[in-house]
Amino acid sequence: MSRAWESEARDAVEAFLRHSALERNLSPHSVAALRADLEQFLGFCGHTGGPRASGPLGAKPHHLQRFLASLNERLDPDELAVVSVWRSRAEPYARTSLARKASTLRSFYAFAQRRGLREDNPAVLLVSPKRHQRLPKVLRRPQAAALIDTPPGDDPVGLRDHAVLELLYGAGLRVGELCSLDLEAVDVTRRRVRVMGKGAKERIVPFGEQAAAAIASYVAEGRPHLVRDRTPAGALFLNRRGNRMGQRDVRSLVTRYAAEAAPGSMPSPHTLRHSYATHLLEGGADLRSVQELLGHSDLRTTQIYTHVSRERLRRVYEQAHPRAGEDG
Repeated sequence: MSRAWESEARDAVEAFLRHSALERNLSPHSVAALRADLEQFLGFCGHTGGPRASGPLGAKPHHLQRFLASLNERLDPDELAVVSVWRSRAEPYARTSLARKASTLRSFYAFAQRRGLREDNPAVLLVSPKRHQRLPKVLRRPQAAALIDTPPGDDPVGLRDHAVLELLYGAGLRVGELCSLDLEAVDVTRRRVRVMGKGAKERIVPFGEQAAAAIASYVAEGRPHLVRDRTPAGALFLNRRGNRMGQRDVRSLVTRYAAEAAPGSMPSPHTLRHSYATHLLEGGADLRSVQELLGHSDLRTTQIYTHVSRERLRRVYEQAHPRAGEDG
């Protein structure tokens, strides 16, 4: 089977990934996801159902639809063996994964058309599987408070973990944003943190007095005990080896303390971000302000948190509507 198109296709993919990283400012994680999706599609292109003669740069719309449809099928072992070059699992892919792969194809072919690699865009009418709207898991306020207060305050790791939890909940940071913080990014006096978010977008986020106290205690009394010869200069949160904390380190500490403070809740670092946004809305913050604090580029992403502010809406109704009260 001839794959004369492979070299040209891979050059196009690499050019698209460079464009995504340098011009679209996508994170390394996002670029890696794009690469994985396109590698899978390249594998499909060389097999039955794909555009084996022309490759991806000659693909037709039905090839793209067939690719997505094939990922939505449950396979038996014999079928999986046939497609194992581009598909490694027998179970159908989740709707969110299929939607992401469709988005990857749309972006890649739009790029290819702009660069003159093909005249048309076969993905322009590509239909994505409809995503189920999953509601975020949110801690109740007492649960969040109990979790944050769990780390011990008499050792360096406990001081660090308390500061980590305070910032995750008190500033609504993504775990990757927290791990990348340097000392200079945090202003304890003014109680604000400078965050580099998705797409290399910088934002300034305020935090409260309790978070400020926790960070100050960690920097003064905890961090010096975690510094090693190879410690990155300026890194705020360090693990026991003196390296910058990774996302796995943060997930582990959240899971560990949650098992003690809120059994059965199974929160992740992102649960604290969800809780931050929800509790802001419940407290009366407007949606646009919460969008800015979270660093969302699209207000629709923030709107998912409005479902948990029904109690606040009920109070507003009862206070404002003339027919809501007993005397109405």
